[in-house]
Amino acid sequence: MEEAAAGVGRFKANYAVERKIEPFYKGGKVQLDQTGQHLFCVCGTRVNILDVASGAMLRSLEQEDQEDITAFDLSPNDEVLVTASRALLLAQWAWREGSITRLWKAIHTAPVATMAFDPTSTLLATGGCDGAVRIWDIVQHYGTHHFRGSPGVVHLVAFHPDPARLLLFSSAIDATIRMWSLQDRSCLAILTAHYSVVTSLSFSADGHTMLSSGRDKICIVWDLRSHQALRTIPVFETMEAAVLLPEEPAPKVGVKSTGLHFLTAGNQGVLRMWEAASGQCVYTEQQLSGPGRELTHCTLLRAAGLILCATADHNLLLYEACSLQLQKQFAGYNEEVLDVRFLGPEDSHIVVASNSPCLKVFELQTSACQILYGHTDIVLALDVFRKGWLFTSCAKDQSIRIWRMNKAGRVTCVAQGYGHTHSVGTICCSRLKETFLVTGSQDCTVKLWPLPEGLLSKSTTPDSDPVLLQAQATQRCHDKDINSVAVAPNDKLLATGSQDRTAKLWALPQCQLLGVFSGHRRGLWCVQFSPMDQVLATASADGTVKLWALQDFSCLKTFEGHDASVLKVAFVSRGTQLLSSGSDGLVKLWTIKSNECVRTLDAHEDKVWGLHCSRLDDRALTGASDSCVIIWKDITEAEQAEKQAKQEEQVVKQQELDNLLQEKRYLRALGLAISLDRPHTVLTVIQAIRRDPEACEKLEATVLQLRRDQKEALLRFCVTWNTNSRHCHEAQAVLGVLLRHEAPEELLAYEGVQASLEALLPYSERHFQRLSRTLQAATFLDFLWHNMKLPTLPLAPSAL
Repeated sequence: MEEAAAGVGRFKANYAVERKIEPFYKGGKVQLDQTGQHLFCVCGTRVNILDVASGAMLRSLEQEDQEDITAFDLSPNDEVLVTASRALLLAQWAWREGSITRLWKAIHTAPVATMAFDPTSTLLATGGCDGAVRIWDIVQHYGTHHFRGSPGVVHLVAFHPDPARLLLFSSAIDATIRMWSLQDRSCLAILTAHYSVVTSLSFSADGHTMLSSGRDKICIVWDLRSHQALRTIPVFETMEAAVLLPEEPAPKVGVKSTGLHFLTAGNQGVLRMWEAASGQCVYTEQQLSGPGRELTHCTLLRAAGLILCATADHNLLLYEACSLQLQKQFAGYNEEVLDVRFLGPEDSHIVVASNSPCLKVFELQTSACQILYGHTDIVLALDVFRKGWLFTSCAKDQSIRIWRMNKAGRVTCVAQGYGHTHSVGTICCSRLKETFLVTGSQDCTVKLWPLPEGLLSKSTTPDSDPVLLQAQATQRCHDKDINSVAVAPNDKLLATGSQDRTAKLWALPQCQLLGVFSGHRRGLWCVQFSPMDQVLATASADGTVKLWALQDFSCLKTFEGHDASVLKVAFVSRGTQLLSSGSDGLVKLWTIKSNECVRTLDAHEDKVWGLHCSRLDDRALTGASDSCVIIWKDITEAEQAEKQAKQEEQVVKQQELDNLLQEKRYLRALGLAISLDRPHTVLTVIQAIRRDPEACEKLEATVLQLRRDQKEALLRFCVTWNTNSRHCHEAQAVLGVLLRHEAPEELLAYEGVQASLEALLPYSERHFQRLSRTLQAATFLDFLWHNMKLPTLPLAPSAL
């Protein structure tokens, strides 16, 4: 019996969200403050502010109209943030407090596409989709200039760095750069040399030179005194940004002269440094280009010596300006999360596979992110080996990869394998030792891949090329796509689940068929072995989870509760409970013995594709199509401890209450009873007060000394008591005290007083009607008694 009780005690009852990794950047402008400590980026209707050091989101700013943010800019002095929404409203923020200090109409007839502050942080230029450019005085709160003449959308505005010149530059879809004089209120010059959209403008320190980049694959150096192009430099890639660098040597990137150099970012996905005088590329960042790595934004923060870049995959990269060394990475948007896993011997990291060819590894303690490139198509599944340092991935590019994380948290690809003829949709590592892995594909085959000895020795250097894996065995297992494979804890059995509605059991390493599990009405999404018993769990698109016996392939139990496909299933609590996730966005906790759904966890808004449990079985990890990754913490013990503490506190308070009543300390007794929020206990105290010889005075003295919140609670209790004829006298006595001694204004200020009075009135009327009838009956009896004529009693005969 004691063992059974201990087993029940180990059951999990609830999980709580410990941490949530949400999207914070969905494309558009990104900006750093002058110290490099805060990062500003757009995410739909909000501007998010991140702490660069920790990666934590400090604040999320959203305008009252709740429309998408179309443009924003932070002033050079880091004090003022201005946002523009699709509702044609401009909002000025005190961003550190998260409050709007001013809201005004943009006057543009179409949304604001871009904005920029002048160097003094007093003037703001806005460029609209209506072709207009407007200047606003942020200090005095009025519009100063309105420039017309640009055809189509004005997507770029920039002030000259010298505030004394009062110059503004803008560019629209006509590929020209217009130079506006704020002093003359006119267009000084139109610079025409680009043949496609101009994407960025950058100025030299002396203010005499300007650099422009465009999607026509050229950068142009302009002389602002003569308004002429000094040099046109072909860069051979579609440019999104070009940044002029400080005119000082940078030996770490091979720049020894002090001439004009600039940095380019474009669709090749690498940073390149150019010498303006010769037009030669002097440095190229060493990294492989690939899908999603195209750079969409690049900006230089001179004061902090940082370069901030954004990629087409919504990843943010922070470089050291002098060496172009990558300092930090942020994953702004995960799109559809397809799989998640804990990494490391102590589950210190997590790896996320989203709707992208790259993997993202997050360190949970510091929120540091590492983006792994290697696959050329969407990564579909992940798995991790027993020790936690090695993990595997498979993708639509028909390949598999093995990755190793070192003790510093850096991850490198150490092996890769090819052989499947279609997308590889599922992968599973050996459980007992790090000896092999199994993959399942849309080509309906399963492959067994042994790990080379050299891979396990850790002698491979981080810079060495990945080892090529060779498949040891290939077996056609099903007639349709294989959605899931699982290796038994002893590494001798393999289970496969397919779209053909069956699961099959195979003997390893020869892949011999042992049996078929039939019974689901739809395709299977997941198969999983129990860590303790000879049982297999399957999750299906028919909305059920089934448990099967490995000996005779019979169905032992069926768990029904999901409203849609069950996508993942995992054993927890030493194989006595199940966690399942489904297309309905729910995660359910089941107890196998009772077939009961203990808890339903609802935090995702879309299909939960990824589910994994930690080594200590105290946390769970889920990833869903809503691009959110959630870490769940088992709070069963904490809830039980809290419940026990509350019970002990209740017992102590009840004893204290009994002592106070015994000592006739009614005020403290009443206050304690109200704090317990138990109407019947409060009623007992009121009854004890009314039994006192001086009940009326003591009740008044006690009730009037209560705090206002206690009086409000007492009034709510009176509503409950007043519904019962046995307790209505106490309710009316308390009500009488409040009505006699509290001013009407004070009573009306009580919380919920209107509802309380509405509930009191009908029952009070009923009680008074009953009292009236009783009084009438008593009066009638009294009348009868006084008017009755009793006959005289005969005298007793005298004794002889």
